[in-house]
Amino acid sequence: MPTILSKLAHWRPFNALVVGDFMLDQLVYGDAERLTADAPVPVLAVRRTEQIPGGAANVCMDLAALHANVRAIGVTGADPEANLLRNELAKSGVDPSGLIADAQRPTTVKRNLIGLAQHRHPQKMFRVDYESREPVPEAIVARMLAAFDSALQWADVVAIEDYAKGACTEEVCQAVIRRARAAGKEVLIDPALTRDYTRYRGATAITPNRTEAELATGIRTHDNADAAHNRSLAHKLVDTLNLDAVVLTLDKHGAMLLERNAEPVTIPTVARQVYDVTGAGDMVLAAMMAARANNFDWEESVRFANAAAGLEVEIFGVKPIPFERVHQSMIAELRKQFGKQRTTDEAAVEAAAARREGKRVVFTNGCFDIIHAGHISLLQKARALGDMLIVGVNSDDSIRRLKGQDRPVHAERDRVTVLGALEPVDVIVVFSDDTPISLIQTIKPDILVKGADYTKDRVVGGDLVESWGGRVELVELLEGRSTTRSIDRIRAR
Repeated sequence: MPTILSKLAHWRPFNALVVGDFMLDQLVYGDAERLTADAPVPVLAVRRTEQIPGGAANVCMDLAALHANVRAIGVTGADPEANLLRNELAKSGVDPSGLIADAQRPTTVKRNLIGLAQHRHPQKMFRVDYESREPVPEAIVARMLAAFDSALQWADVVAIEDYAKGACTEEVCQAVIRRARAAGKEVLIDPALTRDYTRYRGATAITPNRTEAELATGIRTHDNADAAHNRSLAHKLVDTLNLDAVVLTLDKHGAMLLERNAEPVTIPTVARQVYDVTGAGDMVLAAMMAARANNFDWEESVRFANAAAGLEVEIFGVKPIPFERVHQSMIAELRKQFGKQRTTDEAAVEAAAARREGKRVVFTNGCFDIIHAGHISLLQKARALGDMLIVGVNSDDSIRRLKGQDRPVHAERDRVTVLGALEPVDVIVVFSDDTPISLIQTIKPDILVKGADYTKDRVVGGDLVESWGGRVELVELLEGRSTTRSIDRIRAR
């Protein structure tokens, strides 16, 4: 199992400091089913309005959903929208005390008009922006940096989210980068769509999309850019900005990671139904921060960010994706890639992660030499008792000791392959002892399942499971089905 699963299982809360352009997204939903009588213009019959944090504020919300403690550093207006933005952040556990009110500018507001047909299929029709793009004045910069300095030692990781709304001036960016790097903190940046990236010089990493990278480097190409083109973009950014790494996001093609003095790595995205790409860049930044704060290496961090952003684009609008959902998605994809077999320690890690999410872990065991309907029935019933089924499988040597030298009929590799193809089975562990007692003690299942041909006092490990609050379940078996009987029938022919 890749080390990334172990790191996910040991995920811990962390402290994140976000500097950037904070804004409020207003979502005006309505029915758009007719045109005006005097012009070919859609009419939006407004039904409801939502107001949610956007821009750097959305990064904060994403981080909070990934178990971060978050402090926000930026500028707002001195208006009702600023109060609403602060309140929405605070409700999600984000500390907004570093947002400086400037009475000379409005809080950035993006009003999105969203039409529905027959009350469904929301689509953005139009957007109205209320904003100032003027650089924040020196007095505001000084207050922002003072707030940053007071939070820097507390932070595990720092981010700059630049939407070119005036907060991320070169003075602000360079001060944040220098001070954070001097304090041993990584600085990750989601850059603005601009030709001048000098303000980001010396950061740890940046996460531009290909369009942003082409504008900043002056390297242009056609729509179907190849890997060589992407490498050129990434190398130029790393070299000219003195970065540790660049994560070049490539839309449906995933992302390219280039670390300094290393070969680039292209990490494909998981195929998903893309509904709305809004917020995907914010999610990439937040997920990268979260992964780096949890000691993921760069490639692992990009894989985590890819998974999180993939979940984000499946939904309409911007909504934080909980860590638990990203974790589940990654486990599912890695099982497809690496199969269901685990070592004892790896299975214990997955079981512990499942329990932390409130899931019930079920365990059963057997030889599973010739799979028959009785096995399928038992596995289905076992899986129905909980949320995760771990199956212990006797090794070839173990079966020979228990059943004789003419068994097993099928080698353990084949038995594991067949079990792995069965939907009820989540994890498979091969054990070489005569009993699974050591495996049970390590995994600590909530429910131990055996067939009703046992009595509870004969179930190996039953007393252990009950000692930590679990239980033993005996399930009815299909009459007349057994591997031994199948072998006898075959031999009789």
